Amino acid sequence: MANKRSKRYQKAAALVEEGKSYSLVDAAALIKQFPAPKFDQTVTLSFKLGVDPRKSDQMVRGTCPLPNGSGKNVVVAVFATGEAAEAAKAAGAEHVGFEDLIEKVKGGFTDFDVAIATTDAMAEVRKIARVLGPRGLMPNPKTGTVTDDTAKAIGEVKAGRVDFKLDKNGNVSATVGRASFEPEKLAENASSLIDAVLRAKPASAKGVYVQAVTMAATMSPGVEIEPAAFVR
Repeated sequence: MANKRSKRYQKAAALVEEGKSYSLVDAAALIKQFPAPKFDQTVTLSFKLGVDPRKSDQMVRGTCPLPNGSGKNVVVAVFATGEAAEAAKAAGAEHVGFEDLIEKVKGGFTDFDVAIATTDAMAEVRKIARVLGPRGLMPNPKTGTVTDDTAKAIGEVKAGRVDFKLDKNGNVSATVGRASFEPEKLAENASSLIDAVLRAKPASAKGVYVQAVTMAATMSPGVEIEPAAFVR
């Protein structure tokens, strides 16, 4: 079968030594050497975990503040009224409202990256769970997006906090920055995410928890991370 990968991708893949795993800094530096597309690629860290995603007691999810930010302009929608709504506006939320914003979402509006809701607002926000849930936008106390301190929550997500959650194949993936970041800054972000995923290990998980970690940019091949970076 003919290789359908682009020439740019194939050139990048040729720089990755077969069978070799890299330190976080070396992986980030290698990604910066790849032939780049005409945009600043998002860099993600992906984990293959030794848990059973079919079992509710083996769910892995959490949040992680990135010390060097994500490099992304995070658009925030806040469902709140009164002082919490005013605080959200002052903190820089792009969309703030309650019944009006809920109606807008019912009509298909989801042009935001994070949704935050106050405790009182959640009874109504749950009515649009079918819209927000599949897009990973449903506010959740575990990720700090159901809170009455809207200003603090907005500050955290705009500063570069990322959420992660186990998928149906037993994988976790989250952004750690942009390809334009210095390798040391990408590595520091990646190390913080690794620590967060390790802390989220379910008590019921048996055997090897983190089986493999890969760093990759949006349109580039993955680079395998050496176990020393994630085995504690």
